[in-house]
Amino acid sequence: MILQASLSDQIAGWFPSLGAVLFYLVVWGLVFAGTGLFIGAFIPFITGDSLVFAAGLVAANSDVNIWLMAGGVGVAAWLGDQVGYTLGRHYGRPYLDKRQGSWIKTGIEKSEKLFQAWGWWAIVIARFMPWARVFVPAIAGIAKMNYYKFFSANLVGALAWGTGLTLAGYYSASIPAVKNASYLIAGFFITASIIAGIRVWLRNRRVK
Repeated sequence: MILQASLSDQIAGWFPSLGAVLFYLVVWGLVFAGTGLFIGAFIPFITGDSLVFAAGLVAANSDVNIWLMAGGVGVAAWLGDQVGYTLGRHYGRPYLDKRQGSWIKTGIEKSEKLFQAWGWWAIVIARFMPWARVFVPAIAGIAKMNYYKFFSANLVGALAWGTGLTLAGYYSASIPAVKNASYLIAGFFITASIIAGIRVWLRNRRVK
């Protein structure tokens, strides 16, 4: 939590030198690149939760429009995952294998297990897990997950994470209790995924 707060403060310090327009573009670009270009595998804190939370904080204390920022973050997150899925679907396993260091390989393996266990819900909850956020969209593409299922799961996850955390940062500036909103959001979707997974497991047992 201390590291998260420190990073959020540092990111918020970018604003005076960038101005509103460039700040929008930098935040949206980093959110997109985090998954669309796999940059999040190397600098997860600068492309993840701290970034979007800090963007909300800046909006609360400047002329940055919170609804434009939050909406843009959600769209950038959604587009990033769409690109990750497309790369996985068209270029497959070799694309990820070329980028495997020891710790990246571990992240890929964990992401594969998450996707195999939860399917549709894995796309949603991966948004709240730094290592999974980067690799799960590409793995869904490699597994040739139905595009429309991926589309809907990606939309839910991107809006809940991107728009939700940005708004949490904005309102935490005036309502301190909102600082825990990110954990409530994540908890909701993780709990829902567990319930969905149990239902699938019980249904499969009945079929057998």
